[in-house]
Amino acid sequence: MRHHERVSQSSRPVADPLSIAALDTERHVAASGWDQNPRLFALVPTADLLEREPHLRAGMHGSDLAEGALSAIEQENLPPTSNLESLLGGIAWPEAVVGAALAVERIVVPPEAERDLPVHAQSAVDALAAHPARQDVRLLVAVTRDGQSRCLLRQRAHDSDDQVALGDDIAPGLVHALRATLQD
Repeated sequence: MRHHERVSQSSRPVADPLSIAALDTERHVAASGWDQNPRLFALVPTADLLEREPHLRAGMHGSDLAEGALSAIEQENLPPTSNLESLLGGIAWPEAVVGAALAVERIVVPPEAERDLPVHAQSAVDALAAHPARQDVRLLVAVTRDGQSRCLLRQRAHDSDDQVALGDDIAPGLVHALRATLQD
C-alpha cells in the first residue's frame, strides 16, 4: 500500500473530509491521464496514518491536517478484470479502513444508442465504442462505513479540474457495490 501525494486543492467550496479526499484522489488519478484500469483506494483517518507513519507529516498541509481528514492509500497490483463486480466482491477491508474509493472509466452514450445493439456482448461493446455521440468519462466513487458517499465525474471532452461534477448519486450502482466491500 502507498499513500498518494497531495494533489492540488479544489477551487470548489467543499469542506467535509470525504469530499476533500474524493477530489484529491480524483486529481491524483487524473494526473496519470486516460485509458487506465480501475484504481482502488483505502480511506483511512489521516491522524491514524500519521501516528503509524510520522514522516508523512512533512508533505501534508492545510486540509490534510484538519480534524477528521482522510487519506487515500492506493491498492496497487489489482488483477486486471473486465468484471468490476467480481473484483469488488472479493474485497474486504480491515477495521482501520473507514472508507474506500474507486476510479473507473466508462463510455456513455445517449439512450437511443442502446437500441438495436448486437446480441453478442463484444459486438455490442464495439458498437457503443464506435458510436459518434459517445462520451468517455471517469467516475470516482468514495464511500465510508457510516454511509456517506461522494461521486465525481470527469469527461474526457472537458478534462479540467474545474469541470468535474460532484454529487452523492451520480453512480448509485457503484456506490452500492463499493459500500458492500466495507460491510462485515
